[in-house]
Amino acid sequence: MSDNEKTAPAGDFNEEFQGEAADASAPEEVSGDEPQEDGLDVLQAQLDDLRDRLLRAVADAENTRKRAAREVKDTREYAVTGFARDMLDVADNLERALGLLSDDVRASLPESVRPLVEGVEMTQRRLASTLERHGVKRVAPEPGDPLDPNLHQAAAQIPADQPKGRIAHVMQPGYVIGERTLRAAMVVVSAGPAEGVQPATAEPAADKPDSSGRKPGSGLDVEA
Repeated sequence: MSDNEKTAPAGDFNEEFQGEAADASAPEEVSGDEPQEDGLDVLQAQLDDLRDRLLRAVADAENTRKRAAREVKDTREYAVTGFARDMLDVADNLERALGLLSDDVRASLPESVRPLVEGVEMTQRRLASTLERHGVKRVAPEPGDPLDPNLHQAAAQIPADQPKGRIAHVMQPGYVIGERTLRAAMVVVSAGPAEGVQPATAEPAADKPDSSGRKPGSGLDVEA
């Protein structure tokens, strides 16, 4: 073998090596837009998830704010509930005491006692106005009013002139504080008119006199 056959020219070897390297490093052509569309779908899904989380966070914050405001309002409005409930006995006693004084009794009172009665009346009015200023209002239904289970407590049922199921008598007034019932009014419910009481019946037509004042059949000649 000659020396020319043993040793290849350096220039030919370099050209062949560079050609193979260029072929290996050449990027493959990508056909279609599928990878790009998949990436957009992923980004859109992430965006929707973030938007949903943001809306939930805003809603939770708003609900927390409203709940806190409602709790503050309830605390202010119902802070005197226990004290007001204890003062109802005082209001009831004042009302009972003044209810025993009829007009005749008041007129017969000596002059030295009348200022005492006026002082009790003034105390009752002042107590009622103080309770109302703190949100405590009196509930005093009238006979014939419908029964409200939220405000009234039926203690008994008696025959009365009022329709059945309506209030016939008020035994004790009730009180509310804000939108809550502090004490239900004690009432007596009507069971309707008493049994055996019937409306007056009309006179039978056969016994009614006619326009001349005579009853039917009277003054007629009957042949034998």
